[in-house]
Amino acid sequence: MVIQDNMTSKAITEVWEDTVQVFQKYNVPITNEALQVLVTDNKLQVLLTELNNVIGSSTTTCIEGGWQMPTKRE
Repeated sequence: MVIQDNMTSKAITEVWEDTVQVFQKYNVPITNEALQVLVTDNKLQVLLTELNNVIGSSTTTCIEGGWQMPTKRE
C-alpha cells in the first residue's frame, strides 16, 4: 500500500506507528483531516515520499488498485 494525499495523518499513524516521527518533523498535526488539506502543495510530495520510505512502500512496489489475490498454480 502507498500512503496517499487523501489519507489522514491519524489513520496513517494508527497503521504505521513509525510515521509519527515524520509528521513531527514536518509539524503536521495528527488529525482526521486529509493530508492534502493539512499540508501545502510544495511540502506534500516531500512528506509523502518520506512517509512511504519509512513504511517501505512506493509506487514501484505497489500495483494500482491495491492487493490482488494470487492466481492458483496447478
